[in-house]
Order: sequence, then structure tokens, then C-alpha cells
Amino acid sequence: MNYRKIYNVLGSILLIEAVLLVLPVMVSVLYREGFKTTLSFLITMAALALTGFLMRIKKPEKESFYAKDGYMLVALTWIFMSLFGALPFKLSGAIPKYFDAFFETVSGFTTTGSTILTEIEALPKSILFWRSFTHFIGGMGILVFAIAVMPKTEGSAMHIMRAEVPGPSVGKLVSRLRASARILYAMYIGMTVLLIALLCLGKMPLFDSVCTAFATAGTGGFSVLNKSIEGYNSAYCEIVIAIFMLLFGVNFNLYYLSLKGHVKSALKDEELRWYLGAIIAATLIITLELTFTHYPFVQSLRLSFFQVTSIISTTGFSTVNFDIWPTLAKIILLMLMFFGSCAGSTGGGLKIQRVAIILKNAKRTIKHAFNPRTVEGVKMNGRSVDEETVSGVINFLAIYLGVIFLSVFIIAIDGHEMLPTITSVITCINNVGPAFAEIGPAGNFSAFSNLSKVVLTFDMLAGRLELIPMFMLFSKNLIPSKHA
Repeated sequence: MNYRKIYNVLGSILLIEAVLLVLPVMVSVLYREGFKTTLSFLITMAALALTGFLMRIKKPEKESFYAKDGYMLVALTWIFMSLFGALPFKLSGAIPKYFDAFFETVSGFTTTGSTILTEIEALPKSILFWRSFTHFIGGMGILVFAIAVMPKTEGSAMHIMRAEVPGPSVGKLVSRLRASARILYAMYIGMTVLLIALLCLGKMPLFDSVCTAFATAGTGGFSVLNKSIEGYNSAYCEIVIAIFMLLFGVNFNLYYLSLKGHVKSALKDEELRWYLGAIIAATLIITLELTFTHYPFVQSLRLSFFQVTSIISTTGFSTVNFDIWPTLAKIILLMLMFFGSCAGSTGGGLKIQRVAIILKNAKRTIKHAFNPRTVEGVKMNGRSVDEETVSGVINFLAIYLGVIFLSVFIIAIDGHEMLPTITSVITCINNVGPAFAEIGPAGNFSAFSNLSKVVLTFDMLAGRLELIPMFMLFSKNLIPSKHA
């Protein structure tokens, strides 16, 4: 491994994080929140700048950068950013215990949205801004941003993007990855600005609109209100947010295709059709059940569409306590937590593309059992998926389920009921946020022990980074030898 190169790039990332903290400092000054809150950000900026500078002092002797280097860099970047990103919460007194602050920060950067906070509205606005801003930073990926703005990253960029961008495979939008990263961020920022404007038109306060847009864009789900989006009691805002949650769960490559004039090709994308089909089917089923058991039809449709898009996009906003819904509705939402959004989006979960490949491979296996002479490949968008990719998806599923089973086993030591024990892991590894029972939309994770929070923190990072980068940390190659 090229450790000096890894440390050098990591140092640059920490310097970028220091610069990003200028925004919450400005918010703190604007709202006159006091010296202690502002100082918490300034101290963090200084610590980041010093650490980043020290990491960059010694230049790498070689520029070679391979896949394992990319995985290691991505894992270390997200952990270091969270370690430093937690400092403002701790130093300001917003979250007194550092480990709780670290859990909250990892939840923010990984766009999970699980929280240990019980009283959100009492926090300073700069802290709420930073909390939501972590979603925006983590949504598209801090290393994708680094590729866009840093010079001399083209040679290592593909390995970094493969390790950080969610989905079975990573492709270029244009011939140069740096230009691809810039296009991705331009679309990401443009959609976020549009959402802020639309929310302001709905009479949501500007500060709330910005924070809500950050959380929606990153499909994270941190809100500035204790009741999440339900607290605004606005059908207009709910519909706008639901539509944008759906949009941010779509593969950004399709938006680029549309901008280039290939709208029909984008709309024919098979993964997009599976994604929209799942949303429509789930919304209709839940709407019908809620109409018969809880609410009038129009209200049922409004609530179910919002909650379905929130869960499948892994955003985690809520407009109702869906934990009181009938069992069938909750099972559908639980299934959507696994499905997740499209590959190449800001959402989490298994990804619709993987789900489609898994189901098609299962169908192929069954057909082959009935007729062993049948030779049939797995196809997506009319093209055969190579066997290496199919095998990779199946292996990913095996590791994914293994992590879930092991995590549930460890968290069971806490002695919580079965439902919150199991769904806490499911919601964290899929980066969804709320789950059921005491960790539902009306609850939080404050009652979990530090051991459980360690496990859930690992799950959030593993889910966001698609498992492999986190397992690289346990490699025997993590500690460099004197010859490295």
C-alpha cells in the first residue's frame, strides 16, 4: 500500500473539512449564539487544519494508487471526518458525551439520520446547520468532491470512486473522472438550490428550508423540528419533499443523459422502472390499507406516498408515527428499507439494481433446475450482465446478511425487545434512520448502550461505504511495515 499517498490525500480532505466549517461559524455569528458555540467550531477548524497540514508535510515518494489504497483511504476519510466533525457537538455542550456526538456525526455523514437527541429544537442554529450539512457533505461523497476540486487526482480517481460511490459498478459520465465529479456536484447543488426555493415558496422559514434541503439531498433525514416534517403541517411542503426524495434516489447518470437530450433512453432504464414500480405498488397497497383502517383516502394517499418515498430513498423523514400503522404496512416499509434506492444516487440500502440482479439470478437458477440444458444469462437494460458482476452481487448479499446477523447477536446483549433490536441494525446498515418501536419516528437511540452504538456506528459506515472499505481496516496490511 502507498501509505504516504493515503495520508497525504487524507490530510487534504481534513483541510477541506476545516474550510467547510466556515459556514456554521457564519451561522453562529449571524444568530449571535455566543462565544462558546462559535469557539467550538473555531477549535475544530484549528485541529483539522493542524492535522491536515502535518499529514501533508511529507510528500509521497510514488504516486501509484491501487484499488486497496482507494478502499483504505475512503474508510479512513469517513472515520477521521466523523471524529473531528463530532467536536462541535461536544465542545458546545449540545451533546455532552463525545461518543454520542460521534454516533450523531457518523449518522450525519453516512446520511443515516438515526439520532440520540431527545430535544432537537433546543439546540443552537449553528449546531442544527452543521448537523444537516453533514448529510449534504456525505450524500454525494466527500471524496467525489475532492476529485472535483483537487489537482492531480485523475490517476487515483477511479479507485476512489469505486470505493465510495454506491452500487454494483461505477462508470464515467465523461472521459475524465474529474470532469464527471464536477458534473455530479453541479447537478447535486442545482437540485438542492431548487428545493430550497420551492420550500421557501411554501412559507417554510429560510433556515429550515436550507437544513431540510440538505437532509433531503443527502437522503439523510435530520430535521430541525422534533416532529420532523410533520411539525410544519403543510401538504405543499410534504409533496415537494416527497418528490425530491424520490428524485435524489435516482441514478444521477440518468439526469446527465437527460441533460444531453437522451430523455427516452433515461426513461427506459430498467432500474428506474423497478424503482418507480416499487414506489407505486407500495404506495397503493398502504393507501388502501390505511383507508380501511385509519384515514380518509386522500390523507392515506398523502401519508403513504411520503413515507414510502422517505423509506425507499433511505431519507427517513416522517409526517406520521408509522409505528402505529397496521402490520402489512410496516412489513412493506421494512422491505423497502432493504431495497433502498438506485445505484449512483445519494440513497442507501442494497440498491434496486442489486435486488433486480438477485431476483433474476434466482429465476434463472429455478429454470435451470427444471431444465438443466437451459443456458440463460442475467440481463439488465437488454444487455447481459457478466457473471463476475452477478457473482459479486451474490457475494455482497452474503457478507451483508452476515454483518446483519452478527450485529443483531451483539446488540441483543442490551436486552431490548426483539423488534427494536433487529430493526436498529437494519435501519443503520441501510442508512435509513428511524425504525420501529422505541426507535421509530417518535423515538431515538439514546437508550442503547455504548457497545450497541459501536456496532451500529460500524453498520452505518459499512452500509454507506458498501462493506469492503470498512473490512480493509481489519486487514493485516493496515499497519505499514518499515519497508512500505
